[in-house]
Amino acid sequence: MNINNRQQLLAFVAISAVALLASDRFLNSPLTRVWKERAGRVAELKKSVAQGTRLLEHDQMIRNRWDGMRTNMLPADVSTAENEVLKAFDRWEQESRINVSSKKPQWKRNSDDYMTFECRVDATGTMPALTRFLYEVEKDPLALKVESVEIVSRDNDGQQLSLALQVSGLVLNPPSQP
Repeated sequence: MNINNRQQLLAFVAISAVALLASDRFLNSPLTRVWKERAGRVAELKKSVAQGTRLLEHDQMIRNRWDGMRTNMLPADVSTAENEVLKAFDRWEQESRINVSSKKPQWKRNSDDYMTFECRVDATGTMPALTRFLYEVEKDPLALKVESVEIVSRDNDGQQLSLALQVSGLVLNPPSQP
């Protein structure tokens, strides 16, 4: 083989290698990265579309549940709402046969769109009576959220228990206060 041909061949191979390296750095790598980013974005969009489709399929059930929550929500009138919750506590107390020692109602205006009514109840009774009381609170259609429950034994045998319960209710679009 001729030295000129060999030098030309080596120069061609070297230039080809540099061209391949440059094309990898400046074309293939960025295009591959962009491709992977777009594939990830497409996967996110497909997941979002699937979630939206599931929501549309359950539209009527979600709307019925929301309507049920709105109808069982506390009334917009503050005194009526407070009276309704306190009557419910009296009803649950009678049905479960516990002794309520205190009820501490409190209103909180979190924003212009809603208010919350919080009520803390301290009671005593046996384990079956307290569980019945908690069951009555949970199954009642009145829309109250149990915020905290604390049960403490008042004797060594655990026959007499003390319950501290805090619930809250929501009032949407409350009347403005003067």
